[in-house]
Amino acid sequence: QLDTLEQEEQERLEVTACPVERRTHMVSHQHGMTVTKTLREGEAETQQWSLSYSRAELRGVLPEGASLLLLRVLACQRAVPPGLVFPAIDTEGHLCTSSY
Repeated sequence: QLDTLEQEEQERLEVTACPVERRTHMVSHQHGMTVTKTLREGEAETQQWSLSYSRAELRGVLPEGASLLLLRVLACQRAVPPGLVFPAIDTEGHLCTSSY
């Protein structure tokens, strides 16, 4: 069984005169996981918020890092099982589903 203990993701978009920087930090703890999102748009003040999820809510969750690994395995096998769906965390830090 593999579990995500901690994950850091950073994204920076500079296509406009107002660059956008997003950071996501996920850390596992005894009762579940905390997802902290940070957003900065141009010169505006940085916004930050955190969401916590229980282990039950996260059962089977596929974070971004694990998703990339899964995509590589599926590419090597050249097959995607039908109906492959996992719980995931969206760009705002909320639970959603990811289908392949």
